[in-house]
Amino acid sequence: MENHSLLSFIVALLGFLSPSLTKLTPRISFHLGSSGRHLTHFSSHDVSNTTMLLLSQDGDMLYVGARDAVLALDVSHKDAIILRSKLDWSPSDKDLEQCSMKGKRMADCPNFIRVLHFLNNSYIYACGTFAFSPRCTYINSETLEMSIKPDEGRGRCPYDPYQRNTAIIVDGELYTGTVADYRGNRPVISRHLGRRVDLKLDDTLGWLEDPTFISSSFIAEQEKIYFFFSEVGKEYDFIDKFIVSRVSQVCMSDIGGQRTLQRRWTTFAKAQLLCQADNELPYNVIQDIDSLPPAEGAPADDTLFYGIFTSQWSVNSGRSAVCSFRLSDIKTVFSGNYKVLNRDTLQWSTRVQEKVANPGECGLHNASDNALRFVKENFLADESVRSVGKSLSMVSTEHNYTHLTVQRVQAANNRGYTVLFLLTESGYLHKTVLLQSGAHIIEEIQVFERPQPIKSLKLSIPKSVIYVGTSEGVVRVPTANCSFYWTCAQCVLARDPFCGWDPVHRACVEASDTQTNLGQDIDGGHVEGICNSVSVIHRARFGPNKLPAGELVSVSLNEVVRLQCPAVSRLSLQLWERPNSRLSSDLYLNLEDGSLSFVATPATLGHYLCLSTENGYQQIMAIYHVKQRNNAMAQTPISYIQPQTQPIPTTQIAASPGLHTYVRTFSKRPGARQGETEPTLSSRDTQVTTRQMGRNMTLWTEKSRQNETDFQNGESLLLARGPCYLKELVVVSILLGLCFSFLMTTCLYIIKQRCRSRTAPQPGTPTRDPDRRTPVEQEALRGSQFLSNCNGQAPHSGQASGLVCNRILAGYKGHLPNTPI
Repeated sequence: MENHSLLSFIVALLGFLSPSLTKLTPRISFHLGSSGRHLTHFSSHDVSNTTMLLLSQDGDMLYVGARDAVLALDVSHKDAIILRSKLDWSPSDKDLEQCSMKGKRMADCPNFIRVLHFLNNSYIYACGTFAFSPRCTYINSETLEMSIKPDEGRGRCPYDPYQRNTAIIVDGELYTGTVADYRGNRPVISRHLGRRVDLKLDDTLGWLEDPTFISSSFIAEQEKIYFFFSEVGKEYDFIDKFIVSRVSQVCMSDIGGQRTLQRRWTTFAKAQLLCQADNELPYNVIQDIDSLPPAEGAPADDTLFYGIFTSQWSVNSGRSAVCSFRLSDIKTVFSGNYKVLNRDTLQWSTRVQEKVANPGECGLHNASDNALRFVKENFLADESVRSVGKSLSMVSTEHNYTHLTVQRVQAANNRGYTVLFLLTESGYLHKTVLLQSGAHIIEEIQVFERPQPIKSLKLSIPKSVIYVGTSEGVVRVPTANCSFYWTCAQCVLARDPFCGWDPVHRACVEASDTQTNLGQDIDGGHVEGICNSVSVIHRARFGPNKLPAGELVSVSLNEVVRLQCPAVSRLSLQLWERPNSRLSSDLYLNLEDGSLSFVATPATLGHYLCLSTENGYQQIMAIYHVKQRNNAMAQTPISYIQPQTQPIPTTQIAASPGLHTYVRTFSKRPGARQGETEPTLSSRDTQVTTRQMGRNMTLWTEKSRQNETDFQNGESLLLARGPCYLKELVVVSILLGLCFSFLMTTCLYIIKQRCRSRTAPQPGTPTRDPDRRTPVEQEALRGSQFLSNCNGQAPHSGQASGLVCNRILAGYKGHLPNTPI
């Protein structure tokens, strides 16, 4: 109980000391089916659970392990994934019946492929659950046919399709981490298929404690296989079921001991992976891990392992952290001291004792029995493997990451950047670059809509694509999407190591070794120095009597106006400005979506500009001119061109001090030849063409200079001579208050008189007057007459009714027909 109380205090203290986390927001979001992100899908009505992915060396063929089948998909075409061949491998009716008799659901009894690896250049080795009776076989990679009859797969493949496992083939030998019994109570790390003797872990000491296997990796320089998993940490006796993440190793040259540890690993050792930041609780449950080879010319010790971790602590609930571990640190921990296991109590201690042998060292199969007994009892490293820099690479408080793959990308400045592709539980793929200032999520792509219980990622660096295997099919996602960024500013602000701005072709292109003059700023994302453009200067873009053209919005006084401002990215901030005027919070309302709402009055008529600010760079997104509607314009409403679906090249928006900005664009006439454009004219010879660029960017056209001069002079005259209704508004408000007080007093007096007349004795029977009305009916009649006055009928009380009608119109909340939504 004392230990439990101490742990609770520590958890509460560390939770209090944990620093606030910065919210990581993807810059661009692409929903499923979005035209801005091209994805290629493969699915078939008779194929499901396509989650085991194996890519050929040239990247043109993708082998998929599914339910009751193995598929060969041709992925050499850019816009299609073609099914070349299919191997049906399903249990018989008798096998399914036996599976059902074991108490298993029929939905779990098919053959789910869980091991799929190249054995050599000609054959694939595959294993499946096969109705809770694992089977393995050899498959010809060309014809996709079985070469021999399937044999037993116990110890190589799990029984349960939902049981996680890992497998890797090196030099024709299969190294696996899985369970070796039907109930899943015997976890094993074993070697099969080789010319050397098959090996597994010793069963007597509990070398593994209810593990969940995640991944395995081969390090050629060391001739070692590393396994990553999570298990119950028995060395922590202050709490039950405390989960820890582990890395373990075995040597490929191990053949077991001669008398002690016969047919057992003599080189097995394990250590804790500690993903923890200062003054925070550790993220102790590993979800996925991937290796990043060292840079060209760097030693193998610089190999990094990036993993996703979650926490069993309620303080960190709902968070996902990414940590990296260096191979040199793992080697240092394994070459250090080891904990001692008491055989009788199965308790670990850290007492210092004489080292008879070095656990985890290769070549111990020739050691003495005394040395082998020492490594049999001392296989848990005393120290933990800390993450690089003893910090987190990134942490998300909003997304639960389940899978990841990592790639090193060389940018135009010849610097290498680490890019993570993280798959969320909700079905989004996050493309993230790790910077010194922190993680930056370049974009998120929705790859599936409904939750998928089992998923997998496969990265093809030569083809620059990622394959996502789900329960419903396979999705191919290009790693780069440079053509989406249509201006130099957007290309630089993306901070994507894959993309750079080509000043010659004026396009955002994929970075390569041959292009060194591309515009990039991955670390800072500063536009001015790269694009040779000047940011919009606050309050200095309008000269005297020079107002830019924009979309004409005709309104009536006292109507509610809402002006839309398209967002460039989710990291941009939308701001509104007026020439030579301040947007008071008493008159204007800035909405959450970036739009501006206000009531049309003589003081709020005029020009409005929407500015997008991101990373210190400003650009104009929309220009509006709000003008009072006259009778002629009311009869002839301004027409608008519907948004186009095909992208049209545009001019980058930039402004310099003392100049006002014009943005020119034309809509393409239906049936016109390529390159032929036709301007669209509205009423009064004013161009108000609008179009949607497909990237949430709206651009507005320029008027003719003669119309612009007349329009500006009229607008200046309207602003200079416009009447002020402040005094009239005060008088009307006072009159309305007096009228309302008088009306309420009269009603109360009439009701009081009626109550007295009912209780007083009457001299005779009253006669019924068909025209008599009760005070309530009289009041309702007055209300009907009042509404008639508002609809254009003659008022009964002079100007009073007209003032009230205007007050009602001032509260009108309807949308305007010419207001962008």
